[in-house]
Amino acid sequence: MIKMYGIPNCDTVRKARKWLEERKIAYVFCDLRKDGVDPAQLERWVAATGWEVLLNRRGTTFRNLPETSKIDLDESRALALMAAHPATIKRPVVEHRGGLLVGFDEAIWTAAFA
Repeated sequence: MIKMYGIPNCDTVRKARKWLEERKIAYVFCDLRKDGVDPAQLERWVAATGWEVLLNRRGTTFRNLPETSKIDLDESRALALMAAHPATIKRPVVEHRGGLLVGFDEAIWTAAFA
């Protein structure tokens, strides 16, 4: 089963959900804001993609954090930051039988779900 993690009102998540629905690809949606993310799962995502890919530095949540939270980031600090503030995770994150997708890129998704 495909699991998509994101925030419902995120434009990128909306595009990704629409893309899946248009292709009649079944998925389960998990709301990061409501449900958060399991720390062990977050560690698996980071192991698969690297924390630099998973951490959304462009979002409002990250930009509004105190500067002390954003300096000297390493894997450990990034994991703690994303666990405490799930909106700092780049969206959507999609777990599927072929692996893990972070963000929405139609060409990459087409290849992954072909």
